[in-house]
Amino acid sequence: MHITFLTITMALSSVDLFLPLLVLLLSLHLYIKSRRSRNGLLPLHWPLVGILPSIAANRHNFHDFVAAVLFATKHNFKAQGPRGTSMRFFLTCDPTNVRHIFTKNFANYPKGEDFAAVFAVLSGTIFTADGESWRQQRAKIQHVLTRPRLLDFMSRSCGEKVAGGLVPLLTRMADTGTPVDMDDMLGRLVFDLTVKLAFGEDPGCLSKGMPPVPVAAALDTLMGVAFFRHTVPVSCWKMMRRLNIGPEKKLAKAESVLHGFVTEMIQRRIASTRHTNGDVNTVDILSNYISSDPDYLTDSGEPTDFLHKTFINFLVALRDPVGAALPWFVYNLATNPDAVSRICKELAPIAARKRAVSDGSAIVIFEPDETKDLVYLRVALYESLRLYPSGPIERKSVLAEDVLPSGHKVHAGDTVLVSVYAMGRMESVWGEDCRNYRPERWLNDDRAGLRYVPSYKFVSFNTGPRSCPGKNIAVAQMTSVAATVMWNFDVKVVEGHAVEPKLSVVLQMKNGLMVNVNKREEYM
Repeated sequence: MHITFLTITMALSSVDLFLPLLVLLLSLHLYIKSRRSRNGLLPLHWPLVGILPSIAANRHNFHDFVAAVLFATKHNFKAQGPRGTSMRFFLTCDPTNVRHIFTKNFANYPKGEDFAAVFAVLSGTIFTADGESWRQQRAKIQHVLTRPRLLDFMSRSCGEKVAGGLVPLLTRMADTGTPVDMDDMLGRLVFDLTVKLAFGEDPGCLSKGMPPVPVAAALDTLMGVAFFRHTVPVSCWKMMRRLNIGPEKKLAKAESVLHGFVTEMIQRRIASTRHTNGDVNTVDILSNYISSDPDYLTDSGEPTDFLHKTFINFLVALRDPVGAALPWFVYNLATNPDAVSRICKELAPIAARKRAVSDGSAIVIFEPDETKDLVYLRVALYESLRLYPSGPIERKSVLAEDVLPSGHKVHAGDTVLVSVYAMGRMESVWGEDCRNYRPERWLNDDRAGLRYVPSYKFVSFNTGPRSCPGKNIAVAQMTSVAATVMWNFDVKVVEGHAVEPKLSVVLQMKNGLMVNVNKREEYM
């Protein structure tokens, strides 16, 4: 056999390439082994790229991954993204840190520019604003959302939509024995209620044909892509935005849908106002804005860009918290029949009074004003929100160096991530049974009222100056809807159906909530 010079050169070149590669792989193996031996639950901080590979590897169960990390580190963990980026994170679910960040040293922890960039379609609105702009907008929203006429409008709209939309659909499913996606049903209901409250219009998503809801899908895309933006370097998603590829391409389409819908709603309301010379007896939120504040309209009477963004914000704020939490609430009740029994016992006197003056219908519709103060119903909701908060993570920026109550130091430019989801699963915060659904933990010693739980320990409605201004509306809607569903129907999750969160900054259900419904005979 003749061995040519070329053959020898190629062989030597192969060895020259193979040996450094072998050394690199061996070094990487030893690095990973040494790091994992310290604590197998903690994400690896890789050379150059930081924790980015760990985030990517655990995207499918991100919130449980974060909860496991914070459990292993006793509630606090520092993480670094790729070198040269602004991805410097401090993760926490420590209630004392939360109180410090959200209340005691509130001014040092704004939303920040990076957060505003992630939600650019909402830039300048209360969702992303800080400082004086945020304070002025919050005062306006609190004034609007506490008006008695608006609250009465919300209550009436909720009762009518449940009675005329949700209940007939569930009755038909019960009669035919057809499994139903309760997540989709409740999502349609909440979207209809949101549009009614914000714009005074009924989009009819719960009509018999169950039409597609492109605006709701666009809102889902907005929140899903926001999650993606949170987990990659800013330069990465901005490049994808410029190239119009990947998730950013979907987001651009979703933003176009949202802008188009809000523009149509605003133009309808302005046209209606002009047609009646401004004398429109409406109580929806948009009517209040354009009639009481000229800054939302141009000199020619056209809506400003800020008005558009403000009402995209209202779509998010009114729809997402309730739309995400309500299916989880029904899921927890459907899998805990004892809690349903206690709720129905609490509802029985109200149902008896309503039947005494009804037309003989077996169906009972509970109004928000009738359910909002029921003790066990409320603690059942709070327990569901503890385990499945609509906003699983809160993000803050750090303005100046600070030392947290836990002893950890954060630096200017760092990002603080508070895992509300993890906090609800910490034994040191909620006890050894923290992963169990047990509404009784919220009752006081005589079981007749609510136990005091500080908001920095239960952050589902946020805490401190940024606490949710629409909390009472959300609670009233969710309790009345859940009460009506569980009183009139026996709801069982379809056997084998996987219920899990999807990747989003809102804790929605990945696979929906497939259930079987039957008319509940014992209360008829």
